[in-house]
Amino acid sequence: MVFKAFKRKKGNTSKAKSPDRGFLSFHNTSEVIKAESVIRKNGWRVRVMGPPPELRTGCDLVIEFPLVEQLNILRLLKANKIAPIEVVPVDDPLLKPVALFITTDYGQHLMVRAANMKLTIDKETLRIVNISGGGCPDVPYLGARLVGKDLRQAPPPREIGHTLCGYALQLAYEEIKRQCSL
Repeated sequence: MVFKAFKRKKGNTSKAKSPDRGFLSFHNTSEVIKAESVIRKNGWRVRVMGPPPELRTGCDLVIEFPLVEQLNILRLLKANKIAPIEVVPVDDPLLKPVALFITTDYGQHLMVRAANMKLTIDKETLRIVNISGGGCPDVPYLGARLVGKDLRQAPPPREIGHTLCGYALQLAYEEIKRQCSL
């Protein structure tokens, strides 16, 4: 690709953002998950976020991407039979995405909320002590599979859940691991 500055680089944790970004919106969460996987697998740095109120379509997520790569990303999605509802360049400061993560430190426990799902760990042992939130049918199953497991050895929620709640729990799982430097 020509625009390597936007490609994910190993070890690059820079939070600097280009003002040239856009949002891809989709009909449902399954399409967001598929699109994110395909785009990342091809090396682009993207973020899944809550959409600004102006872009809500029924799906609670949008993909933020480098706008300069719009044509390449749209070609890739088309080749994979994934069609966004809308592609929106973000040049309006009012089109701010909604942060998905809220972290709460309860002393012995640390909780990360991603969208509607919460994952809580014991900070000393890194054991998952609670999974809560959401209304999807797989939440009890996810809780049964994860609670009591060491965060370093627990299966990623994305591998065992298949709903918006499972996806949100995956985001919380990744964020809490990042915060614990795992």
